[in-house]
Amino acid sequence: MPIITGRENVLAVYEKAARKGWVIPCFCSENLTTTEAVLTAAQTFAEEMGHETVPVILAITNRYDHRSQSVNYTCTRRWDIGLKLFRESLDILAEAFPRVEILIHLDHTQHDSDAELLESDLSRYSSVMYDASSLPLEENIRKTADYVRRKGHQLVVEGACDEIVDATGEARCAITDADKCADYMARTGVDIVVANLGTEHRASGKDLQYHSEAAKAIRAKIGPKICLHGTSSVTNDQIRRLFDDGICKVNIWTALERDASPMLTAFIVKNAARCGGSDTETALIEAGYLTQDSRSGASASLQHFTTTARQQIIFEEMVKIARSYLDLWYV
Repeated sequence: MPIITGRENVLAVYEKAARKGWVIPCFCSENLTTTEAVLTAAQTFAEEMGHETVPVILAITNRYDHRSQSVNYTCTRRWDIGLKLFRESLDILAEAFPRVEILIHLDHTQHDSDAELLESDLSRYSSVMYDASSLPLEENIRKTADYVRRKGHQLVVEGACDEIVDATGEARCAITDADKCADYMARTGVDIVVANLGTEHRASGKDLQYHSEAAKAIRAKIGPKICLHGTSSVTNDQIRRLFDDGICKVNIWTALERDASPMLTAFIVKNAARCGGSDTETALIEAGYLTQDSRSGASASLQHFTTTARQQIIFEEMVKIARSYLDLWYV
């Protein structure tokens, strides 16, 4: 079906989800394999569960210092080309996944380095996160409010009243205060607020604590208009009933990559000769990376050493991961 664009159309998708108690997952992607895996999971979920359609957000970051995904969408490492490929690929793929309501989100769009993108025609996108969270709060509010005034009529705007903590660094921010969050939303006019609720970006494990009570306190002030980032840092059991906490949108990326990688690692190790040839297998055994038990004597195989073979492993795992989040929030 057509990609959902236009502010009112996008808000209608959120309102429909809210009536069902659904939290819309927002999957970030930096390659076509991830994009197709998410859409496949959503299409299959809709078919198996008897839903005419289900909404899914596909997102990408641009000139975000922590992780620029648009530059990774192309081996030219040019964000402008990567962004076009991401957007155009979704136009093409939408035809193959008719039961998925696709919304396209620009995530962590930086107020300064992404100024060119922010001021461009964004009518082909569904929403944008205007990220001024690196600035002092008052300046963040001023710049975000100004952007909402200029672009908020065109698409849904998300803002962050706190910088979300990063698992790769040492800084730790306080949990978002409900009054502060409500003041931020009132003064900026954003549609959705990103709050710091204890989760972290780019986490290598699921060992943190999601603060449900803090989310509920925010919901009491602004309603179900919270976006949760960093969900890869907590277990799925902690985030099963997010709609009750006021969460309407959840961003996911790290889990897709982190939790699919072990299967690829195991595939390559178990098939060292088929993936790299017998000489490579022997060299790895002699270097101590593999044991003699790993020696297979097999020849290199097209079914193992091609990029397609590796992509298929990742694709299948990502479908399972994306599906697990749909099972959590679309009940």
